[in-house]
Amino acid sequence: MRWTAPFAWAARAFRVPGEERRSLIQTAKATAAAVIAWIVATSVLRLPQPFLAPYAAVFLVQATVYRSLRGWAQQVGAVSVGVLLAAGAGQLIPSVTVALGLVVFTGLLIGSWRGFGDSGVWVGITGMLLISYGSATEPVLLADRLLETALGAAIGAVLNAVILPPLHGERLRAATSRLAEAIADLLDETAELVRGGEATDVLDGRLQDVRSLAAEAEDAIGWTREGRYLNLRGRREIREEPLSNLISLWQPLAQLIDGVSEAAQSEQPFRHPGEYARGVVGDLLEALAEVARSGDAEKLDRCRRLLDEIDHLLVTPTDEVATSIGLGAMALPARRLVQRLRAD
Repeated sequence: MRWTAPFAWAARAFRVPGEERRSLIQTAKATAAAVIAWIVATSVLRLPQPFLAPYAAVFLVQATVYRSLRGWAQQVGAVSVGVLLAAGAGQLIPSVTVALGLVVFTGLLIGSWRGFGDSGVWVGITGMLLISYGSATEPVLLADRLLETALGAAIGAVLNAVILPPLHGERLRAATSRLAEAIADLLDETAELVRGGEATDVLDGRLQDVRSLAAEAEDAIGWTREGRYLNLRGRREIREEPLSNLISLWQPLAQLIDGVSEAAQSEQPFRHPGEYARGVVGDLLEALAEVARSGDAEKLDRCRRLLDEIDHLLVTPTDEVATSIGLGAMALPARRLVQRLRAD
């Protein structure tokens, strides 16, 4: 039932180290950062209306430590520029309406600079708030806004960096598992087609699935590398080489599918290898599928032996394969798959 979904999500968060647990930890840290920032701003520094402190603290608990530290600089910079714009407009422009419009327009333009990142919008918003609250002409209040932002952002960034800093190992593991399984399924289905199955559009669809998963895997590697940067737990992260090897299989896989599909659909006998040769290619592709799934070194050795047998067939003057263009079209990408796939 739908009402059980939140309980199942919470159970997974406590049971397994996955996306749910990371979300729970980050949410708890953001909450703690907001509360601490509010307490420090109100009870310690006794700042009036310190709404920017908890806001900045929450949004600085980012997905990686690097993003938190970068966001701290961007947030403080954006608010500082907004304060300066409001101060200038408040001193030079008597009309609140005109000052408001000018500050928002100028602030949003300045905030579009990519150096501010996602915090750029706060150049205009900060200026707008200060003008509309009537505090743009009061230096003390302007200084308070800067202090609140710097305080909240610093608390959020520090908490994120010190308390269970986020890593993305589960993202890398999940991407590796999904891509390996998709590649293995594609190789198994290609083996069936090589052995004499009927050519369909299924392989093209499977190939696009692999391409999509490869793009997702590259994104996972990027997150993992960024998560490791400036992270106190970075060295505990899992290796990314197995996933990089799987990603590199995309191009030879596409070439293999083209060769197999063209040979299977061709009506010219010399383009389609004989039954024995197709059986060897099928065995090779199935062995490659097992390597993709398990990383078994013995299976990779078998792949090399089968590849040697294909090379022997290509140079052996038999009626079956002497002029087989199709076998050569399959052999080259298959060799590249063997070369790029590593047993880990």
